[in-house]
Amino acid sequence: MIVIKTRKKPKPRRGVYELYWRFASRRQAAFERRLAGKCAPWSDDPILQEFKFCNVYRAADRVSQYMIRNVCYAEDAGSPADRAFQIVAFRTFSKIRTWEKLTTLLDGPPRIQDLADGRFVAALNQIKREDGGLYTGAFILCANKAFGHDEKHHNHAALFEKMFVQDAVADRLIGANAFESIVRTLEGYPLMGPFMAYQTAVDLNYSELTDFSENDYTQAGPGAVRGLAKVFEDLGDYTPSEAIKLMVDQQEAEFERLDLPFLGLFGRPLHAIDCQGLFCETDKYCREAAPELASNRSRIKARYRPSSTSLELFFPPKWRLAPPVRTMPAGSLQAQPDLFASA
Repeated sequence: MIVIKTRKKPKPRRGVYELYWRFASRRQAAFERRLAGKCAPWSDDPILQEFKFCNVYRAADRVSQYMIRNVCYAEDAGSPADRAFQIVAFRTFSKIRTWEKLTTLLDGPPRIQDLADGRFVAALNQIKREDGGLYTGAFILCANKAFGHDEKHHNHAALFEKMFVQDAVADRLIGANAFESIVRTLEGYPLMGPFMAYQTAVDLNYSELTDFSENDYTQAGPGAVRGLAKVFEDLGDYTPSEAIKLMVDQQEAEFERLDLPFLGLFGRPLHAIDCQGLFCETDKYCREAAPELASNRSRIKARYRPSSTSLELFFPPKWRLAPPVRTMPAGSLQAQPDLFASA
């Protein structure tokens, strides 16, 4: 007789598990109210009013929005391989000003040829001299001297040259037969790391270079791991990635059970990258709402400061959102989202 063992599911932490879904509903509602042009405050939740939280949907945050429009779908990108390089490079810096100055100095988005002839690193050197920092604080980046250079951006330039000039990695990224294969290819290189590789794979998948479901693979970042430990008392026999996918599968039933309004992103439901991010944001939210759930982060560092510029929302056309383009008024989106790894 064959005995099939039932896997032990994650055990929700009463109150905090429900808070995960309430946060998602309230944060998305605030996004929708801002988009509709309503006056602040966009939420009656005092924690959401005071502190900075990422959007429920990763693709709706300002830096991701910039990248989708101006990198993934830039008209003057060059070859598909050039575009792959541009997406990887942009996500590494995740700083709009760095990218805009790069494109000015190089008379357009950086090309693989700019790596080969040294123009790319020369432009980075000039930007650093003039501006100081090249990187945002959104991600925890590996900072070792993997390629023997003292300065981080020199090591990253050497990494890009290794990837796109010497190894022609763009062919492997574009020709991958699975989303996870892209992640594995990227994380095989120094300075990437599993979570950065995953985030970069998501960015590549926004473009027309690849077209996989965001639910095919997920990777919990440091903030999401902290959030998982608060939302669940234990994960049972599930890995963090499997617990994230469980939330994807349960979203409709949980919003209905808790009587929470949630329309998605113009009809698009939560995907794994979004549920992963929600664990990170729930961890942050709990620092105020449930401070007794201690972790190695005890406070929310950033308070909400509205941006002074408007933002025309643009999502991957292949998503076929309705409507695909909306304008977010000035003063409504956070200027520099505190993305998942550094929450």
